[in-house]
Amino acid sequence: MDSLSFELPKSVSKFAGVSPEYLKIADNIIHQFIKTCSPRDMLSILCEALDSPNKTVKAAAYVSPLINGLTEVFLSLWRRHFEQIKVAVPVLVKVVKAISSEPDYEDAELETLFDRVVKNAECIQSVSMKLADGVNEKLQALLGLYVLQILALVSVSSTHLPFALRLACVLPDCGVSYLGLITGSDVDTMSRIVIGEDGDDYMSFSSHVHLGASLSVIWAQMYDEVAQAAKEDLSAVKTELQNNQMKRWQAIGMLKHIFSSVDLPWEFKRYAVDFLLCITSGDISNELDDEHNDCSLYMTSLFSALQAITTIIIYASDAVLRKKAFEALKRVLADIPNSQRFNIFKALITNSDSSSMVAILLDLIRGEMHKESTLRTSKVLEADNKACQNTLFWSTNILELVESVLRPVRGGPPVLQENGDAEKPTTLECCPRTICRRPIMNGSYLFERL
Repeated sequence: MDSLSFELPKSVSKFAGVSPEYLKIADNIIHQFIKTCSPRDMLSILCEALDSPNKTVKAAAYVSPLINGLTEVFLSLWRRHFEQIKVAVPVLVKVVKAISSEPDYEDAELETLFDRVVKNAECIQSVSMKLADGVNEKLQALLGLYVLQILALVSVSSTHLPFALRLACVLPDCGVSYLGLITGSDVDTMSRIVIGEDGDDYMSFSSHVHLGASLSVIWAQMYDEVAQAAKEDLSAVKTELQNNQMKRWQAIGMLKHIFSSVDLPWEFKRYAVDFLLCITSGDISNELDDEHNDCSLYMTSLFSALQAITTIIIYASDAVLRKKAFEALKRVLADIPNSQRFNIFKALITNSDSSSMVAILLDLIRGEMHKESTLRTSKVLEADNKACQNTLFWSTNILELVESVLRPVRGGPPVLQENGDAEKPTTLECCPRTICRRPIMNGSYLFERL
């Protein structure tokens, strides 16, 4: 029986896609092996079968009975639950990631697959609740990483609300909160517990964790019942982010994973922009304090987030979304201290290949200079000009920045037609249309078009 168990699960799984009846037969055969053989051996056998899918059949149909078998194995384990489940989870994530990224699967096939991997999560949840505190903490962290990965994968469609709801029900038993997820602190904690000494060998497993953490909150932004299932108060989370600049910067850095994803539907980006506008609402520029808030720690993530927002401004087909994204861009820039804001502007302009976006950014710089000029002549600034020097946005480097835009690398006048957007039609992978941008360097016209 043991020798037969090495090959028969693979063989019966080949026929699982023929019909629902064949799938049930494959499930029953694998179930009998699990009842007869050692759970530890069956875990290795099923993981090996998942890791080497049959090329002659559809992968989604092939892996379904094997994934269902792992659910039963998890429940049958007697000891070393964390260590053994830790071996299986990366294999599951790898398989689901590969299948969900392929475009030729029907919705029904993916839904069957997602249903079974969500059952895996629910199974691990029930196992962790039976363990002692020390082991339970490790398994809870592993479960949290797994749930976030799967949530990122099921979000290929906003119609997968039932799966998002079921995963949201699991989150409270993972020791996480929406605030910890959207700021990334809970992700870092879970990763330290699970990855431990494995380092780079296990990092590939967590490639979608930050995206899943951001999406867990955006699903709640889209549907109130998701927040209720997770036992979270989203309004309280937003209020905390509005009042705490450091956490707000962390949240902006996490949202970049949604803005830059090419696999997510535009609907998620629309709600993510709405969430960003909410947490940056109010006169946040009055809250800035260069001495106590060290933005340099978050410069990289803030820059990446701003870059991702600019792609929405350029490529989104919805005019309302483009306008909201532009407003979000201005608010995030305003949330950055003056001492760092010019460097962010410079990096955005230097790394942009869109003349239209460069024009928009230069116009924002012009607005900053105009606002600062007004402040310089005000009575308040005149009274204590020396104390305010460190907070001013203006720098002579702005002239060098403008010169770098207008003067080509080899000198001479700017060749706008050759370097403009009209010469570079771009197809965005997440939006099935080709967008040709006109070479206009006048910011006012562009703002009318946003």
